[in-house]
This record gives sequence, C-alpha cells and structure tokens, in this order.
Amino acid sequence: MFIGIDHGTTAMRFAWEDKVYKIPRAEAVSFQLSDLTNLTGGEEIEGFAITYSMGDNFSEIVPAITLENRGLVSREGAGEHTGGGTRVFDVIRDSGIPVIAIPGLHRGSDTDPRFKVYSHQASPEKVGLAYEVVFRLGPTCIISDISSNTVTLLVKDNRIVGGFDACVFAPGWIHGALDLDAIRAIDAGQVSANEAFLHAGVKDTLPEPYRNSALAMFAAMECASLRLLAPDAPVALCGSRAMSVSEEIARLLSTKLLVSDEWTAARGLSRIAKDVFSKKVSHILGIRVRL
Repeated sequence: MFIGIDHGTTAMRFAWEDKVYKIPRAEAVSFQLSDLTNLTGGEEIEGFAITYSMGDNFSEIVPAITLENRGLVSREGAGEHTGGGTRVFDVIRDSGIPVIAIPGLHRGSDTDPRFKVYSHQASPEKVGLAYEVVFRLGPTCIISDISSNTVTLLVKDNRIVGGFDACVFAPGWIHGALDLDAIRAIDAGQVSANEAFLHAGVKDTLPEPYRNSALAMFAAMECASLRLLAPDAPVALCGSRAMSVSEEIARLLSTKLLVSDEWTAARGLSRIAKDVFSKKVSHILGIRVRL
C-alpha cells in the first residue's frame, strides 16, 4: 500500500484508498510508525508521499531524505507551530520505507509567472488535493479548499497554473490576509504579523450571522477570477467548511460543484505515491519527479 500524509492546519491525515486515519497535530508529538496499524491492519507499506508546512525550499518531487531543513526556507512565518508535523515527518523519513516529499507552490515553482508577484501560492498538501480532484473532474478544474484557510488553485490541461494562498485573498474560518488595521497593530508593536494572521479569519473579524456568507463570497470570487484563465473549468470545494458554504457558492457562480471532504488531500497524496513508485511517472500536475 501507498500512504498519503496531509500536514493540515489542525491534524495529520493519513490515507490509502478508502482507508483513513487522523491525529490532531498536538497529539502527533508522540507519533510512532506503529500508530499506522490503525490504517494498514498490518499490511506492508510500500511507499509514502508526505507534506510538511509550506514546502517552499524545493520545487520538485524528491526523496524526503534529500531535503535540507525538511524543505523549508524557515520555520518562521504564517501558521501555528505545535511540533506534531515535525515529529511525523521525521519518523516517516527515517522509517526505511521509500518516502517522497511534495513541494509547495512558490516563486521557484513552474507555474504561470504572473502568480509569482506573491512569494507563495499554496502549501504542499494542495498538490495532493488537486491531484485527487483532477482524477474525478478531469484535466482542467478549479479547486477551492475552505477551512481554517481558504486556498484556491487552477489546474489546466493537467498542469497547475497557479493559485491564491491564504495570506493573499479570501479569508478562511481562522486565518486571513492582513488588512489595514492589522498592519497598524503590527507597526505599533501590539501583535506580531503571525498573530495577526492567526486572527484574520471570519471567526474573529465578523459577527456570527455574516461569517459563512463572507466565506462563500470571497471563495467564489477566487474561483471566478481563476475562470478568467479557464472559462469552462468545473469547480470543486474541499475542506472542513466546504459543505456549509457550497450552496451559496454554487448560486454565486451559477454552476454545479463537486463538494469533497477533509480526506481529499491525503487520498490524492496516496495516489501520487502509487503513481510515482509503481508507474514511474515523471511529472505530477507539471511538477517534475526526481528520484
């Protein structure tokens, strides 16, 4: 079996086909390889595809053991650090089982250069997300992952064109872009930039009656803007908040949607591992594989 590992905002998710397993990130600090018997039932693991944080220090799919600093430019930046993801990465990397690491999308990635006005487009698990959605919807599609963050990608002709990361455009439930008030608070020394990011989502910025409608509106705007580059692209929603906003987004976009669940990224990563190790594919959605 080939296991995909999604380093999510709140949990580590593991998947192989229809089998799934989740560990909250705070609990993952004590992770052992034997914990995966909950998923494998003792079946042999042939390979992993793993993601870690921003994945912004490499741009090809490579063996995890070859990475410096686990594939990061720095651990500093946007997000919460618990140590659980680090523990899982290190245990899997050192397991003796073949492990490929999936990069994030950033200025070093082979995406449309216009998206590189921003340093970061998506973290690595979004590649798994896109791979699974392409398997279900076809080679051209838009994927919006709506949960703690909102991140939206465009895939065209089996290649990731680019996307909008959580720091840039649509807010998520917890995180979001830094607005004028946040910039002033940071400049005044009242909060760090990361603390501002961690409280810029609709949960902290809007009264309860407006939160879901704001999530829906901004996610739909990201999808609509990417449709400028692929007007007929079908749209998929993923993530823990997707179901709660799907009806409103479908209405705003005047289109039917594929609504997936929290396991989509891990399943896609599992599919990537299988295709890389078994089929020896040379590219995944335009990202080169170098083993």
